[in-house]
Amino acid sequence: MRVRAATPADAGAVAAIYGHHVLNGLGTFEEVPPSETEISGRIAEVLEKRLPYFVAEDDAGAVIGFAYAAPFRERAAYRYTAEDSVYIRPDHMGRGVGKALVAEVVRACEALGLRQLVAVIGDSANAGSIGLHRSLGFEPAGVGRAFGYKHGRWVDIVWMRLPLNGGETSSPEGAGMPLGGH
Repeated sequence: MRVRAATPADAGAVAAIYGHHVLNGLGTFEEVPPSETEISGRIAEVLEKRLPYFVAEDDAGAVIGFAYAAPFRERAAYRYTAEDSVYIRPDHMGRGVGKALVAEVVRACEALGLRQLVAVIGDSANAGSIGLHRSLGFEPAGVGRAFGYKHGRWVDIVWMRLPLNGGETSSPEGAGMPLGGH
């Protein structure tokens, strides 16, 4: 397996992986898979903000997963906090692909001077994603009970957080590239 920076050319593979999770899982609250064109735009938007977007490839060069960081919220006060997302091709889940991808996202966010990375995990029973984030040092930050309704049932969200670059222990001013905001 190899982890590399994503490019717009990865949109088809990313759309296929994400589309599977949209239709079959609770990790995302989207209910209609976005088109390849929409995914291409989403990749470009993350990269334009100079945030990390990575894909993992198998030995044959096929994309088997992706992960990225996006601004947590658009308001200015959130400019040192990003939210990670990670999705793995179903036949490669549980093989360390997600951990390798999120570890790269963490490293890139630290290099940007961000102070916190947040995971917003769909479904409190999502042991795979919760365990992956815990294994990288994320700590529980709360549960939103029944925040979404998908596949005929109410679904929780689980917040986890990872302090970066000292987190809240000091002022972030002058500490790398903050994210924009209003």
